Amino acid sequence: MVTVESAVEAAIAAVPDPEIRVLTIADLGILRGIEVAADGRVVVTITPTYTGCPAMDVIRRDIVAAATRAGAAGVEVRTELSPPWTTDWISADGRAKLAAAGTVPPPATAKPGATMLRLTMRCPRCGSPDTEELSRFGSTACKSLWRCRSCREPFDSVKAH
Repeated sequence: MVTVESAVEAAIAAVPDPEIRVLTIADLGILRGIEVAADGRVVVTITPTYTGCPAMDVIRRDIVAAATRAGAAGVEVRTELSPPWTTDWISADGRAKLAAAGTVPPPATAKPGATMLRLTMRCPRCGSPDTEELSRFGSTACKSLWRCRSCREPFDSVKAH
């Protein structure tokens, strides 16, 4: 039997990121917590990928809509900024979905607090390391635009934070 609690949690976790549509907010790692009270009221905690992320209003609205459709009696969405989001929070499934969609996922950092620097990106289409960054800013503020010199295809890369 599916409980309202499990239905609400599944619905919220399945909310797609409005900028990187192949990922859910759970895949992206911005979904920090879901608390469902006995009376059906829900408190959802999220962390933006960066302060001022323009997608947060849409994400809040989509969380409320998904939880309400799943049976929540009321929904409060809280934003938690500390600790700040990091690309290490992207799930393994999320990294695989990014790669399958032709977007290079960021590397996982080797040490907590460290930022990995990639001098090049492997092309997600042909696998060649012979790539070049065209612009530090891609289709969203969270991505940069690259091109493969081998197959000549452009691709996005999620910036490591």
